[in-house]
Amino acid sequence: MVLLTSKIMERTAVFVTVGGLVTTLVTTFIPLWKTLNSDLNEVENWYSGLWHTCIFTEEVGIQCKAFESLMALPVDLLVSRVLMLVSVGTGALAVVVAFPGLEGVELGPGMWQRMKRGLLIVSGVLSWVSGLTTLAPVSLVAYTTVVEFWDENLPDVVPRWEFGEAMFSGWFSGLFLVIGGSLFFVAVCMADHDRQQAVASLPNIPQEKPRQHYLKTEVL
Repeated sequence: MVLLTSKIMERTAVFVTVGGLVTTLVTTFIPLWKTLNSDLNEVENWYSGLWHTCIFTEEVGIQCKAFESLMALPVDLLVSRVLMLVSVGTGALAVVVAFPGLEGVELGPGMWQRMKRGLLIVSGVLSWVSGLTTLAPVSLVAYTTVVEFWDENLPDVVPRWEFGEAMFSGWFSGLFLVIGGSLFFVAVCMADHDRQQAVASLPNIPQEKPRQHYLKTEVL
């Protein structure tokens, strides 16, 4: 009994891709990319994301404010916005394209059935693109945060931004999307191998020799 089949691999790829897509979507909009805690005022905690800056105090709670000007955004945040939206779009498209290509989903006879393999390959490529466009902006914001944190030109009393929870969830979601895309390719390879084995296991039916027709001759 084979526990791991191409059908199970396809379902696993979809499950991992959807999990990475949902995590990427949440990471894109939550304001927890960077955190700031001031030693001078410990009752205030600042949070920053791609769209909002928030402050949390025990008396008031959390208050968020959107960035006012798009042109005034730092380059890393602007690029990160674009790449994260591209990631969400390509990830959603990967799931949509993969569904009709799954084994067991009937598309009709003929050409549509032969397109299943191509749909899974396209879904794998889209999932890879979604994963890479998630890892790139998170790594970019992480790099700029580290550079600013160790900037020697800033006085020691100036608080520094640090990594927030959203950055770690972004790394995990990008990794899930890349793994999901790889599993789609594995499923395609497994299906090709199964078809080759099925063809090879067919019995060799000997071909009948064509009958030869002889002309009758009469002896006089």
